[in-house]
Amino acid sequence: MDEGYIKFKCNWIKEKSVKKSDIVELNFWRSKFFNLGLIGMYSNGVGFGNISIKHKDTFIISGSATGGLKELDEQNYSLVTGYDFKNNTLNCSGEVKASSESLSHAAVYEINAKIRAVIHIHNLELWQELLYKIPTTSKSIAYGTPEMAADIKRLFKETNVNNQKILCMAGHEEGILSFGKTLKEAAEVLLQFYNKKTS
Repeated sequence: MDEGYIKFKCNWIKEKSVKKSDIVELNFWRSKFFNLGLIGMYSNGVGFGNISIKHKDTFIISGSATGGLKELDEQNYSLVTGYDFKNNTLNCSGEVKASSESLSHAAVYEINAKIRAVIHIHNLELWQELLYKIPTTSKSIAYGTPEMAADIKRLFKETNVNNQKILCMAGHEEGILSFGKTLKEAAEVLLQFYNKKTS
């Protein structure tokens, strides 16, 4: 399974970069999605799903290999301090490396400055239901790559994803990404679709 592995060059500074006060809202919503099984860990030990929020001129994101943890603390989040799509690099600091999906989050933040939160979940049934019914990235593009970041930007130019606030990743089975001006807005978009599917 091609999941959970960082595909960009990660320039990581291991130091305390995230405060407990920075992650209160992140943890509130992350726990909700973990309890629903939309963020978690597969039976093979590979984690899935991640969550981020804008922080000053950059963003804080759940760390790599944290999907299986029921509760996260500041040590499980990473501060993204820079990135370069062209050279497939990402700079981060914290006590854990940034999520393998960090470039996808970066693309969303870069294309619309009003977006302040991004949530990425996995759910096979919901993914199959929404595939090509909502804005969807190309099936030939893998997660966590500069190509995925570019394709997400394409969706903002060619579809109404900016209004729908949700997209499917065709080349990343189960992968669904939502965003909003707040974490609550991004979460409610996902939950609306999820609750409709499970009701």
